Amino acid sequence: MAKLAFAEFYAHMNHAYKETLTDIVVFAADDGTRGAAEFVVNGRYLKTDPGLPEARGQTYVLPAGSFFSLKDGKISRVTTCYNLQDWIRQVSAWRCCEIHARGVPSPFPR
Repeated sequence: MAKLAFAEFYAHMNHAYKETLTDIVVFAADDGTRGAAEFVVNGRYLKTDPGLPEARGQTYVLPAGSFFSLKDGKISRVTTCYNLQDWIRQVSAWRCCEIHARGVPSPFPR
């Protein structure tokens, strides 16, 4: 069941986002039961995700981290953390810049 759920999640992510991870640093517990990775997500928002801003090909750069539990040499749990509000700000700011570039007055004070 977990493999199917992950496969569905992965397919959705590949459909809505194009992401590359850089600056990856990996950590591991001495006993081999836990691990973590810190990285930077360099992405493009391709297809609107329900409840999120409209996708228009916006790019973003977002620090993130994942925590892993390991059992019998396999990953049994993944928790990924990132600043959703920062991501929303980045993909929403793109729209404001696009409007301003077309000569429409910006709603934001200079």
